[in-house]
Amino acid sequence: MPTADSPPPPVPMTWRDILQRARDGNPPPAQRLELSESEWRQRLSPEQFHVLRQKGTERAFSSGMCTVFSPGRYACAGCGSELFDASEKFDSGSGWPSFTQAVAANAVAYHGDASHGMQRIETTCAVCDGHLGHVFPDGPAPNGLRYCINALALVKLAER
Repeated sequence: MPTADSPPPPVPMTWRDILQRARDGNPPPAQRLELSESEWRQRLSPEQFHVLRQKGTERAFSSGMCTVFSPGRYACAGCGSELFDASEKFDSGSGWPSFTQAVAANAVAYHGDASHGMQRIETTCAVCDGHLGHVFPDGPAPNGLRYCINALALVKLAER
């Protein structure tokens, strides 16, 4: 339940909203973190660096995070910015943690991705530009979105 000093819950994005942001640009985050490649390499494990900074993808079903549904928040493994709430997490059967929405309208940025012969929408951390995964229009109601996120890009925060 929101308190007087907590922000209101985000208005669920739609696929149309995401396509528009990927085409026209994303709202600015409250802060930015920009580091050199060597600073990122010091901060991240080699596997996290591959995913977050080189747009890699971890092997499907390689993380136990897919089956964790305890309350709490998920933050960017690169900068610690909160990205997703566990209440929006669901079992997509895809092999990657999946969510129906981000915690805030400016937490995740969206970019067109034509790599690997596919047309997709890439998701990145709005604060540090770390590659998170992709978003697809095949998720559950009410907004029909599936944020398919690399577990290596996330850290689970404790319940508040």
